[in-house]
Amino acid sequence: MTHTLQSDGAVITYDVRQAESSEPPLMLVGSPMDASGFVSLADRFKDRTVVTYDPRGTARSKKDDPTTESTPDQHAEDLRLVIDAVGGQVDLFASSGGAVNALALVARHPEKVRTLVAHEPPAAQVLQDREGALAATTAIREMYLRDGLGPAMARFILLVQHKGDIPADFADQQVDPAMFGLPTEDDGSRDDVLLGQNLITCTHYQHDFDALRAASTRIVIAVGAESDGEMACRGGLGVAERLGLTPATYPSGHAGFLGGEFGQTGDPDGFAAALRASLDG
Repeated sequence: MTHTLQSDGAVITYDVRQAESSEPPLMLVGSPMDASGFVSLADRFKDRTVVTYDPRGTARSKKDDPTTESTPDQHAEDLRLVIDAVGGQVDLFASSGGAVNALALVARHPEKVRTLVAHEPPAAQVLQDREGALAATTAIREMYLRDGLGPAMARFILLVQHKGDIPADFADQQVDPAMFGLPTEDDGSRDDVLLGQNLITCTHYQHDFDALRAASTRIVIAVGAESDGEMACRGGLGVAERLGLTPATYPSGHAGFLGGEFGQTGDPDGFAAALRASLDG
């Protein structure tokens, strides 16, 4: 069943796959990836009521002003509203930018989440090379505003695939968008949800680690077995260190739960098994 609710400045669309279970719903979220990215993972939890949603500005969730940036705190409030609508408490699996948003939610409303599995949050602020990482994301955003989608997205792909510290000259590296099947001409649009609305606010977000350490929520930080050295994996390791947690290693990489969505296939069976183990404690 598909539902909508009104949030501040956006109409949020979410889906509920109902099942007979005594457990709270299992919510699966990303950002800016929408609900369509969780079809394979949801299919492996048919014994649980599963909730997915489209983050504000993405797919079916419309913002009043799509030209503005969306912050993790705004996303967190959207998540809170969805959780209230489906019963008031969930187990939450959150990946990538969704993990950043979910950590923001738990810092403010720990009672809404029984267990949070935060998978590879790209938390640049906790990296040893934070200055280089923050500068790189800022440069990508500036390139997007100046040159359009193709050049900026090509640079973004290089960033997320890069292993190890982000070099100081990252912004000076040349890359041909055509190598990634991206447009080389600027069509003048600036409505990309990732580059225009979420990139800076997500990667630059300052987490409230004191609140997270004090939260009643059981927090699990997960990283991919094939993601070693990548910024999102290192962000997850840094968050785990700040929280005094031992990170869990999940199969595959950053997109390990995908089973063909967006043309990408990780290890959804192995990933679902790892997630079950984390949820079971």
